[in-house]
Amino acid sequence: MADAKETPPVLPPHIAESIKAIARLHGEHHQNASTFQRTVDRTTALLASPRFVGILSIAVFGWIGLNLLTAVFGYRSVDPPPFPWLVGAISLGSLYLVVLILATQRREDQLAQLREQVTLELVLLCEQKMAKVIQLLEESRQDNPLLRDRVDSEASAMAQPADAQSMIRLIKETHAEAEQIPE
Repeated sequence: MADAKETPPVLPPHIAESIKAIARLHGEHHQNASTFQRTVDRTTALLASPRFVGILSIAVFGWIGLNLLTAVFGYRSVDPPPFPWLVGAISLGSLYLVVLILATQRREDQLAQLREQVTLELVLLCEQKMAKVIQLLEESRQDNPLLRDRVDSEASAMAQPADAQSMIRLIKETHAEAEQIPE
């Protein structure tokens, strides 16, 4: 078993900086939210909680039970079966819930798009770095008198950084061709 006083491993600076950058991205996204957006987020979180589901269930069953019991004891029900007031209230509540969920989802999509953009930029940067490493390794191999000189066309191709615009064009063409294939 690990010692409870054992210090956690120290992260390399570049990893710690990446984690901080992601945390800043999330923090800025939350800070840039309007008061209304924060209220919608809190309301959606509240409505998605198990406690709310329980309270709502108790309220619905209580409403139905109360209206059925008043009829049994000979009193006039406020909302007799098939409970049109309850159905209306649930429909109205559902409408508001859908709007709240859509507003929350739209805001979360904005954050997801930012993360996707950061990921894409990092992938492109990594690809450029890898191309440079391959290029340097090839140069080192060619300059080393202990290694026989040979042409490695695959390494030469990998040493060239990818052109993002060409990749996008090829992806679009490939998707267009795939859509034209009859099923």
